Amino acid sequence: MTDGRIPPRHRGFTLVELLVVITIIGILIALLLPAVQAAREAARRMQCQNNLKQLGLGMLNHEQAYRFFPGGGWGFAWTGDPDRGTGIDQPGGWSFTILPYIEQQALYNLGSDTDPNNVTQAQRDGALKRDQTPLSVLNCPTRRRAVVYPRPRTYLAYSNGPAQLPTAAGLDYCANSGDTIVYTGDWPRGSAPWDGNGISHAGAVVAVADIRDGTTNTFMLGEKYIGPDQYYSGLDDGDDHGMYEGHGVDTYRWCVYSPSGASLVPEQERPGVMRWWSFGSPHSGGCNFAMCDGSVRPISYSIDPQVASWLANRRDRQPIAADKL
Repeated sequence: MTDGRIPPRHRGFTLVELLVVITIIGILIALLLPAVQAAREAARRMQCQNNLKQLGLGMLNHEQAYRFFPGGGWGFAWTGDPDRGTGIDQPGGWSFTILPYIEQQALYNLGSDTDPNNVTQAQRDGALKRDQTPLSVLNCPTRRRAVVYPRPRTYLAYSNGPAQLPTAAGLDYCANSGDTIVYTGDWPRGSAPWDGNGISHAGAVVAVADIRDGTTNTFMLGEKYIGPDQYYSGLDDGDDHGMYEGHGVDTYRWCVYSPSGASLVPEQERPGVMRWWSFGSPHSGGCNFAMCDGSVRPISYSIDPQVASWLANRRDRQPIAADKL
C-alpha cells in the first residue's frame, strides 16, 4: 500500500548525449596533443643544448689545463689510450680526451696498464667496455636514448690491434674540423699535422690563441647528421664506429662552401638521406652548436653556406653579422 505519492524518476544520459560528450573530449585531446608534443620537444631541445654546454665546458677546461683543445688522435682506426696522455701522442679523439673533464675519469682509465708503448689484451678489453658504456651527455634525446646499439660492420681498431665491436653506445655530437675535409684511418705519425682550420685535427692541436676570428664566432662542437632510417642500426657511415675514435666522420664534421652549390651545411635530418660529412639535427628550425667561448646557439638550416664555412674556419678573418646566423 502506498501513500499516494508518485516515486521520483531517475534520469540517465541518453546515447546521443554520451556521444556528444565523447566527441567534445576527442576534440579537446586533438587540440591539446600538438601543444603537449611541442612542449616535450622544447624540453628535449633544451636537454640537447645542455649536453653541448657540458661538453663545451669539458673542452674549455682541457684547454685551460693544457693550453690547447683535445686533438684529433691518429685517425678513425684508433681509439683512446689512457696511458698516452693528451695532445698529438693520444690516438683517441676529442670525446675520449675530455672524459676526465665531464666527471668520467673512471671510464677514461678503463684498460690502463701504465705502459704507453705496449697494448695488452686487458687494455683492448677495457676499451671495448668503454665503448659499450652509454653516456646520456653524448646523445640528443630527440634522436635516441643513451643505450648500446648494433655495430654490424664491427669497424674498430683498438690501439694497434683489431677488435670486434658488435655493439657500441651512440655519439650524437662531433667536433668542428673546419671548412676543408681532411681525415684518415691511420695518420702517418711523424708527418706534418693535418690542419683543416677548425678546432681539432689528426696530429694537430689548437689553442684559444689560434682562434683568430674570435671564440664567439667559431664552432667548437655540433650535432652530427645521422640518417633517421639508421639511428638504431649502425649502418650510417658516420655512425658505425665506437664513440672515442680519432679523426673521422663518426667524431668530426665540416662546413664547406662551394660556389658550384655542392656545399656542406648543417641540415635537418630526412629519411633516406645520408650526410656523413655534415653537421645536422632532428630538431626543426636549426642545429645546435657549442661555440668556442662555451655558449650554445641554434644555427638555422637556411644559413648561407659561405657564412657556415666562415664559422667553421677559425682564422679566415671574415666578419659575421648576427642576422646572418
